[in-house]
Amino acid sequence: MDIKTNTIAGWALAACGAALGLAIVGSMVFTGERPEKMGYVIEGVAAEGGAEGAAAQVPIATLLASADPAKGADVFKKCAACHTINQGGANGIGPNLYGVVGEGMAAGRGGYGFSDALKGVGGNWDFEKMNAWLLSPRKFAPGTKMTFAGLGNGQDRANVIAYLNSQGSNLPLPAAPPPGAAATETGATEPKAVEAIANAQANPTADIANTASPSTGAPSIDPAAAEKGAKVGN
Repeated sequence: MDIKTNTIAGWALAACGAALGLAIVGSMVFTGERPEKMGYVIEGVAAEGGAEGAAAQVPIATLLASADPAKGADVFKKCAACHTINQGGANGIGPNLYGVVGEGMAAGRGGYGFSDALKGVGGNWDFEKMNAWLLSPRKFAPGTKMTFAGLGNGQDRANVIAYLNSQGSNLPLPAAPPPGAAATETGATEPKAVEAIANAQANPTADIANTASPSTGAPSIDPAAAEKGAKVGN
């Protein structure tokens, strides 16, 4: 009986060891990371990188110039489960949002219990901050109680902000920046500057030619060059 019991115990231990080994190998081969490209779109989840990253580079002032509050009201339906928007509306899972644009962040709202993470950001809900918040609440205020993943589409964010602004705030929209401002904000460098930097790196000791036109009354020939030429001639 003892031999049979020991045999059974041995097989049980061997099975446990095999299962543990397979689990370790499986965790090394199969990871739980988010794929680089989602197989299908999940509503309300902002995509990372790619086209959405490019959309995030467009200044919100540019997007607000063509924003449609009516379309923003449709997008806001995703928020209605947690927020009310009417004047005097009650707080729900999230605070009432009537007149929120321009107001102090994480303040008032009928005593709603805001997270310390959002309180720590400080300032007012201007258009830039509202845009960053709607893009990714967790990145804007790490530790926030907001569970919504964010709106990856820039125009959707602009439409929602325009809608929120129309509900009790009615602040003047910011002026759209001139064309090319987005490229400057994202660190792009002018082509001529890139060429000059490349030339300087390739030939750092090269003389810099003075190609500027002389001012009125200035000699058309560099005096230093003329003196050098005279010495050579002598």
